[in-house]
Amino acid sequence: MIKVKRVYDPLEKDDGIRILVDRLWPRGVKKDQVDVWLKDIAPSDELRKWYNHDPNKWEEFKRKYFEELSRNPKVEILLQLIKKGNNITLLYASKSPYNNAVALKEYLEKVLKV
Repeated sequence: MIKVKRVYDPLEKDDGIRILVDRLWPRGVKKDQVDVWLKDIAPSDELRKWYNHDPNKWEEFKRKYFEELSRNPKVEILLQLIKKGNNITLLYASKSPYNNAVALKEYLEKVLKV
């Protein structure tokens, strides 16, 4: 199972492996609230700055981010965790519901054909 939630939300029993997928460490978050930090799976700085959480750019952002992910070897780490039956929770800091963790979940589900 793949979940997505803000890193500031309370921990839950079914979170499984909590993976921060932002390039920058979120302010005020302790290291023990995150199991793995995959900052290299976040969108490139160029893409992140271009997008700037603008909902009007969401579809184009996803297309460009999926393209980046298709060339990113770190995706295999996530796929292996999921294939082993691990619950994973993709963590993000943004207040926007249009964020890279939501897009990443969609990408992983497409790859896994879930």
